[in-house]
Amino acid sequence: MPNTDASARRNSRQILRVIAAEWRSHTATLQRFARPHRAQDWQAVGDEIPVSLGRSGLAWGIGLHPLAQAPERRKQEGDGCSPAGIFAITALFGEAGPESAIAQSARLPYRCAGPQLKCIDDTASRYYNRVIDQETVDAVDWRSHEEMLRDDERYVIGAVIAHNAACLPGQGSCIFLHVWQAAGVPTAGCTAASLADMTEICRWLDAACNPLIVQLPEAEYRRRRKAWDLP
Repeated sequence: MPNTDASARRNSRQILRVIAAEWRSHTATLQRFARPHRAQDWQAVGDEIPVSLGRSGLAWGIGLHPLAQAPERRKQEGDGCSPAGIFAITALFGEAGPESAIAQSARLPYRCAGPQLKCIDDTASRYYNRVIDQETVDAVDWRSHEEMLRDDERYVIGAVIAHNAACLPGQGSCIFLHVWQAAGVPTAGCTAASLADMTEICRWLDAACNPLIVQLPEAEYRRRRKAWDLP
């Protein structure tokens, strides 16, 4: 049986590379990369930008990288860490409605954030680590969740990072790219950038290119770059 994680990495033609100085850094830099064909070299797109990470830095998440190589610092629910590793970027979300320019031009699935859109972080819920429309479920079985329509502009526009896609309880939930509070202010475990940078990134991401995000401390990135076919 083929290694689907390795295939996903090989087939990607868009990568967001997030590099932190060390494991406990709560700031990093993000650089976009693209390649016309998967056999060609990665080329930088645009300028490197500053981003914020979780208040506790980075910890290995569950994504498209081999877990056997990640014995230390495992991400857990509520630990304040952004997930380290390689992850698919699967969808966009935001406050703009379905007729808006961003919704109409998005090249990833786009979900409009209304009052019923939630991301469930209750480990006991059958909907753990899923973004759901509350009106579509028979019964609410969670005691905690994240509102996808917020009043602090953090989720004006964002992208879903497919961390813990199997929704294993307690392994971390609701991981997004979103708008930061301010430069240098850490998140609860997501990756955040300015509104202008987030808007540009979300307009650039294209499902046809199988976009990925790789987040690692600098030393780990150098160690794994060649084996993981990274820029």
